[in-house]
Amino acid sequence: MVLTEHSRSGIQGGMPQVATVTVGIALLQLATLASATQADQKPLRVETFVAPPFVIEQEGELTGFSIDLWKEVAARLKVDPVYEKAPTPSAGFAALRSKQADLAVSAILVTVERDREFDFSYPILEAGQKVMVRDIGTAMTVQPLRDLLHLLFSKTTAIWLAIGLPLVLIPAHVVWLLERRQKEGIIPTQSYFPGIFHAAYWSASTLLTQAEQMPRQWLARMTALLWMFTGMVFVALYTAQLTATLTVQQIQGGINGPEDLPGKQVGTLAGTASVTYLRQHNAKLQEFTQLTELYQALVDKKVDAVPLTAPALRYYQTHEGTGLVKTVGPEFLTGEFSASSFRTTVRCAGG
Repeated sequence: MVLTEHSRSGIQGGMPQVATVTVGIALLQLATLASATQADQKPLRVETFVAPPFVIEQEGELTGFSIDLWKEVAARLKVDPVYEKAPTPSAGFAALRSKQADLAVSAILVTVERDREFDFSYPILEAGQKVMVRDIGTAMTVQPLRDLLHLLFSKTTAIWLAIGLPLVLIPAHVVWLLERRQKEGIIPTQSYFPGIFHAAYWSASTLLTQAEQMPRQWLARMTALLWMFTGMVFVALYTAQLTATLTVQQIQGGINGPEDLPGKQVGTLAGTASVTYLRQHNAKLQEFTQLTELYQALVDKKVDAVPLTAPALRYYQTHEGTGLVKTVGPEFLTGEFSASSFRTTVRCAGG
């Protein structure tokens, strides 16, 4: 692997304000660190945080892609590292900043702000953030009241009500004009008010195929017959639209990608790129310090979605989360992965 300089091109000034992640080891700088720790007879202090598949803890032992890579580098440098587990990426960087650690090894997040403080190795893996939700395809929970309220106050219902309003008012005025002078007709008064209300009630009832009376005037009766046919078509189309909407929601769920996160109850790991993204997009954010707690919150329906690094989510989906969760939508905030980060060269030299 090759050392990445603190001011390497593509980071300072040219890198967007989007967090990226990288995997790699800066051998030359590690050699400097190793020489310094060997001269002082001090162990190399390595800060890490569990983030499968990069760092996995099994029976008290650390393994995973980044750890295995670092162990090989450490063996070649003939250094004896001492690992300390940080709960979050932010805690790992805090340990570097306070000089309680010499380097951090895991799925390291790179941002413009962090690059001003730390050195990162060159990337060998590119990935982005992805959204994970509960897998309701095999174990769908039906909630009739919630589904009914959701449909009643949905955009689909609002559109159909807007269509239905003129379909009620136009024939109501036609019937009022034709029927208002008929004795024992459906309009009991010749006055516009309240006669138009009687006509509107009849028109709405006919549109919904529930009319109790028919007009007496022959032209009004023809209008009523035409309106009954229109009502049957209207109700059939409206019912089909609501059924299709409900079916799609039951099959796909309410969250199908990052565009559906605003306003939703969303959980993610503290100190990750997802935190800034979710705040900018008005999601109801819950931050967790442990991946296990985050994933369990999704399974227990405490949050509706989990945006996080795509490799980590796919690993959980195909291991502990099999049949419980699934990833949806495209990757976003795409960037690179690095297994290690350091304090700047000046800091490492003791300045």
